[in-house]
Amino acid sequence: MKTSRQTKILDIIKKNKVSTQKELTRLLVKEGYEAKQPTVSRDITELGLIKIKDKDGRMYYAAATPEGNLKKEDSGSFLRVFREGFVNAEAASNILVVKTKAGMAMAVAACIDAMDIEGIIGSIAGDDTIMCAVKTAELAKEVESYLLNINV
Repeated sequence: MKTSRQTKILDIIKKNKVSTQKELTRLLVKEGYEAKQPTVSRDITELGLIKIKDKDGRMYYAAATPEGNLKKEDSGSFLRVFREGFVNAEAASNILVVKTKAGMAMAVAACIDAMDIEGIIGSIAGDDTIMCAVKTAELAKEVESYLLNINV
């Protein structure tokens, strides 16, 4: 439940400019999650969310992408969720196929998106499979290796 809720939080802040914990709690409840402000507060801390300003000066929550595209081992909840769900990755030309545990593809895809890995153009997640479009076949092999090494 916690991993699912935290994945939904990442999805919500990616799609919306959420300024307050109250607003985030309301959006989680709207999405069908039981959430109270103290729980959301803990999730924000565990996910390492930060507040950034938009061009109009309004502050909103964002995922802090660690320097080095999550190459450091201290990448917090993104790495924990990634490791919890990741099974394997294999490049096929410029497509990277990522296998996950059942029901974890969307969570792992959100982590991959947060990693901002050079070369990945976009990803599509199903139940246990993610398809990542990568700029070149060479980059796809590099991303495959990178993801496999994260999970070591």
